[in-house]
Amino acid sequence: MDSFLLVPVIDLLAGQVVRAVRGQRSHYQPMQSALCAGSAPLPLARALLARCASGTLYVADLDAILGRPAQAALLRELLAGLPAVTLWLDAGFKDAAAAHATLAALGEAAHRVRPVFGTESFNGTAAFEDCFGEPGGAVAEDAAKPVLDALLSLDQRSAAPLDPAGAWARAGRWPRDLIVMTLDRVGADAGPDLATLAAIRERAPRARLFGAGGIRSQADLDTARAAGAAGWLVASALHDGKLGAP
Repeated sequence: MDSFLLVPVIDLLAGQVVRAVRGQRSHYQPMQSALCAGSAPLPLARALLARCASGTLYVADLDAILGRPAQAALLRELLAGLPAVTLWLDAGFKDAAAAHATLAALGEAAHRVRPVFGTESFNGTAAFEDCFGEPGGAVAEDAAKPVLDALLSLDQRSAAPLDPAGAWARAGRWPRDLIVMTLDRVGADAGPDLATLAAIRERAPRARLFGAGGIRSQADLDTARAAGAAGWLVASALHDGKLGAP
């Protein structure tokens, strides 16, 4: 699929990959995949990347998203074991300082990590503005720290934004790369949320939009691409053998 980025996803909880279903994190269970046995992160990540021939892996550190310490040692293991891969990392970053701290804990390979700021995680409007102070990208917390090459995830559930910082209403501060995250379609075999994708496209016509949730087949991906998506985040359809080359 020319220029369309298929991004495999792993959700990490207590050191293993779990199957995400509708964003109901308290019910997530260890992954059972058709691609390889067990729920160990590195073998599953390799299998997913091979399945869709991708050089990008989305990692959701659910421990961190739920308010516990980030799984830094596990993330370093993934980076070491996937030397040619870029990680898009959602570790529940509440502000720019939290992202800088996690990246610092990842060592020399941190340059291959793009932080994902989810709107559900910001601790206030000021935190959002610190991360996305100008259109087109994130800004550094101070002059001594590098600019964050970050993505913004516009999170919602049941058509309601998860947004304590009011980021959904601040389209002028959105970066170029946006994830349209419809949590209740994740792992639900419910089809992609093209209505929200279209609504975001109207508000951010120059942005690159990456959808998340609902993909069931190659036909769904073709429809998403035709609707203007630059790519899609996928897990269940890959694990279940519904998508990707054998």
